[in-house]
Amino acid sequence: MKKYDIIVIGGGPGGYVAAIRAAQLNKKVAIVESSHLGGICLNWGCIPTKSLLKNAEVLELIQNSKKYGIDIKDYTVNWDKVIKRSRDIANRMGKGIQYLMKKNNVDVIDGFGKIVDNHTVGVKKKSSKENYSADHIIISTGASANYFPGMKPDGDNIITYKDALVIKSPPKHIVIIGAGAIGVEFAYFFNAFGSKVTIVEAQDNILPNEDIDVSKELERIFKSKKINILTNVKVKNITKSGKLVNVNLEDSKISCDKVLVAVGVKANSSNIGLKSNNIKTDKGWVTTNEFMQTNIKNIFAIGDVAGAPWLAHVASAEAITAVEYICNKNPKPMKYDNIPGCTYCHPEVASVGLTEKDAIMKGYKVKVGKFPLRALGKAVAIGQTDGFVKIIFDDKYGELLGCHIIGANATDLISEISLARDLETTYHEIINSIHPHPTLSEAIMEATADALGEAIHI
Repeated sequence: MKKYDIIVIGGGPGGYVAAIRAAQLNKKVAIVESSHLGGICLNWGCIPTKSLLKNAEVLELIQNSKKYGIDIKDYTVNWDKVIKRSRDIANRMGKGIQYLMKKNNVDVIDGFGKIVDNHTVGVKKKSSKENYSADHIIISTGASANYFPGMKPDGDNIITYKDALVIKSPPKHIVIIGAGAIGVEFAYFFNAFGSKVTIVEAQDNILPNEDIDVSKELERIFKSKKINILTNVKVKNITKSGKLVNVNLEDSKISCDKVLVAVGVKANSSNIGLKSNNIKTDKGWVTTNEFMQTNIKNIFAIGDVAGAPWLAHVASAEAITAVEYICNKNPKPMKYDNIPGCTYCHPEVASVGLTEKDAIMKGYKVKVGKFPLRALGKAVAIGQTDGFVKIIFDDKYGELLGCHIIGANATDLISEISLARDLETTYHEIINSIHPHPTLSEAIMEATADALGEAIHI
């Protein structure tokens, strides 16, 4: 039986990062992957969806080119190439991960990994089974699309995000159930390519985890694009009627040709040996401490399978924490109060820290600043004036509690706030930090100034 210091089960943004970091720390490492290195993020999530969204952005730019003084009278959309570009990028990135495994001397074992005991991983391959020994095991098996009873995807009329990534043509009318990040991203994408889009959300607002002002602004923008939005509405079930699909609501129904179910994810924790080895779970999610250690001291779990927040950058951070803990490098324990969340529709949405409502509920007396992008020179120059920066401070000490951005490049701008919060920055330090002009990042300085009653440009 071949022996390793660390075996990682799952090759997504948690698993492959764990393998590389362990190899950097001179550990003998293997990674077990049953499908493609890079996991859902690289192959079916983060990267290919952003490729499709860029295609939509380019199409919108062409359609609105007159306002830039460029008259494009004739253009065509080659849908096959739209999809192919996304798949090609995913494949290219996958090859990059394969290269990194070779570069770092990580053994890649193809097959389905299962924990036999706390020092043995069994791998089921196409025509054989083989066991491998390890001092430590890291579970990084991720999560997959969830659905409620009565709305099971069939890969044809009722689809998940994976099916949407390779759909053969834009649907005439698509109903998207769930208005989280996946739902609103695909709503923007299909709307840009001419589909009629209806969003159905059970909660009161789209992007319900975002600050209410951001949710309302995105709803306003989506409605201006003729996206139909139904909030505070629950779906009873989905039924088929010939080539059409009926989305049956509590007091009405919607007929369409495609339904995208985007109501969250479930842990990939079945049949990997958790129960037989008494590894604790909570509703399928593997339970860990702040160093990603399970109740079995030499077994760790990272990424989506270990529970929310289900974000690729969280999985990578957890991977490094777990490996450095195993290697006695005294890492900082995982904390989840300063993790940026990003949604890549158009305009983009990004946030970190507390919403205004949450800050008040926690007992803070707050100072809130808000700066609209329409008042920002760079935003006007590039023709991207929708949105704003909203920033929240503790009135007593000036602590930066949270920031919420909707607008162009929001997902890049939010990193400034994440770093500032990590350094315990106050409003005085932000307002005294000279931001370059003209840039979109000036909106952060201006919003801070607004919180103090010192805004110059509004």
